[in-house]
Amino acid sequence: MAEKHTGRIIRSLSGFYDVQLPGQVVTCRGRGVLRKEQITPLTGDLVEITLERGKGMVEAVLPRKNSFVRPAVANVDALAIFAANVNPVTEPFLIDRVAAIAGDQNVQCLICINKSDLDEARELRSIYEQAGFPVICTSAKTGQGMEQLRSFLRGKLTAFTGNSGVGKSSVLNCLSPNLALPTGEVSEKLGRGRHTTRHVELFCLGEDTYVMDTPGFSSFDTDQMDVILKENLQYAFPDFAPCIGRCQFADCSHRAEPGCSVRQAVEAGQIPPTRYDSYLRLYEKSAQIKQWELK
Repeated sequence: MAEKHTGRIIRSLSGFYDVQLPGQVVTCRGRGVLRKEQITPLTGDLVEITLERGKGMVEAVLPRKNSFVRPAVANVDALAIFAANVNPVTEPFLIDRVAAIAGDQNVQCLICINKSDLDEARELRSIYEQAGFPVICTSAKTGQGMEQLRSFLRGKLTAFTGNSGVGKSSVLNCLSPNLALPTGEVSEKLGRGRHTTRHVELFCLGEDTYVMDTPGFSSFDTDQMDVILKENLQYAFPDFAPCIGRCQFADCSHRAEPGCSVRQAVEAGQIPPTRYDSYLRLYEKSAQIKQWELK
């Protein structure tokens, strides 16, 4: 007799899903109907499973409050975007792309500048503090910023994301040493890290606090990320908010139109140039996508 349960996927790898139930974790396969309906279970999903003779089967994915393509996660309360200004240096566009995707889904976003013992990254910090994001400077080596980070994470389900080598797993180990997650060295020649995290996994840090560790990405991976419709893109940049509705033209795209409030704010130093450059790059990508293609 098959038993029915509801649980959360805490790990997904090669078509197998580890589902957390009260007091146990069950490894499941996905029912064929999910493939037929083009539903891919994600880490963080709440799912209905059947359990028979110790074998589990994911029968259905419950409605999500949000989901992302990269990182491939669902039902998160926040995204913590990890960056560094040294070994490897994070390109601001990578941060802006993920932050915009989070903003488009109204998901809270934290900018975590790691390896601050090696480089304080004052300019990078200034960009995102000016843009209105919470920013924490951390160091897994010295423990700097860890209490601030714990405070942000408390009571939430947060996905750690960022480019390879910035130290997401090292910070998680610092927060919870018993995890003993594998970490890797950054290639001095290439200036980027190796992918030590191969899959998305959810960890409990206590106090109703959960963190997902996700594989790192590079600038080449941004084409695989979620796409934002060009009509919605301006709203995904919180630093644009004071300017929206104040342009000369109601349908201003904030690129070359006269009387653009956003461009005036950039020229006045109220919006960092790197943020505006990222907006232009994302608008170019978004303009190639039609709404019906996203369905």
